[in-house]
Amino acid sequence: MNTPLAHAVEEAGVTALAPVLSVSGLAKSYDGRVILQSLTFALSERQSTALIGANGSGKSTLLKCLVRLTEPTAGRIDMLGQDVRALGPNELRRFRAQVGIVWQRHNLVPRISALSNVVHGVQARMSGPRSWFQALAPATVRAEAMSCLERVGLADRAMTRVDSLSGGQQQRVAIARMLMQRPAFILADEPDASLDPQTGEEVMALLLGLVRQDGLSLLMISHRLEHTLRFSDRILGLTQGRITLDQPTALANVTDLRRFFEHPETP
Repeated sequence: MNTPLAHAVEEAGVTALAPVLSVSGLAKSYDGRVILQSLTFALSERQSTALIGANGSGKSTLLKCLVRLTEPTAGRIDMLGQDVRALGPNELRRFRAQVGIVWQRHNLVPRISALSNVVHGVQARMSGPRSWFQALAPATVRAEAMSCLERVGLADRAMTRVDSLSGGQQQRVAIARMLMQRPAFILADEPDASLDPQTGEEVMALLLGLVRQDGLSLLMISHRLEHTLRFSDRILGLTQGRITLDQPTALANVTDLRRFFEHPETP
């Protein structure tokens, strides 16, 4: 691919991998107000990509469009080998089961145990009462849920009610529940936003570990310069719904990147 990014990747010694996500001409408008403007980009598998930009630049809308939680106005999305916009309701449900999403708000059930919340992740593969509570789940499902909690360092809190856990622990439970889906791609919307600096770093390191150790792909919204630099392989920057920054993290200029965080230029 003869593009400035391709040359930069080659110079940085980064191996080009097959696209796991390809977006072409993606646009979104609400009541005549343009949110996303003809976005075109592709992401390699087994890569962590940071999506940055000012509030209102369209970052969360982009993530929602990728899995059609918000329907795009125009454009094409190819993800995990599927034309996402062409999927019917049943196909879309199966597709979404392959995409783990970590939101700022954990969306856990507060009055039940961490283990039961993680068991809920199996609903991507099975339905019915046996996926509602750990006490009703098959032994194999409980064992897998415990393994997911162990991955995030919370096996010892499995039977603790979620509403008695700290914010960082709740985010870890949400990640464990997401792992229970057995996803191939992870979307994360500021997963460190509500956490203290140390806990935020631990959560970001956990997500990057899934990329490095499990070969997953990650697209995360980041509002922290230091996390963008430490936990991503590539940086995409949005300004007023357009991509105005696209480069390997290894080539990022800290001064320019800080300026983008603080005062993103108008395209």
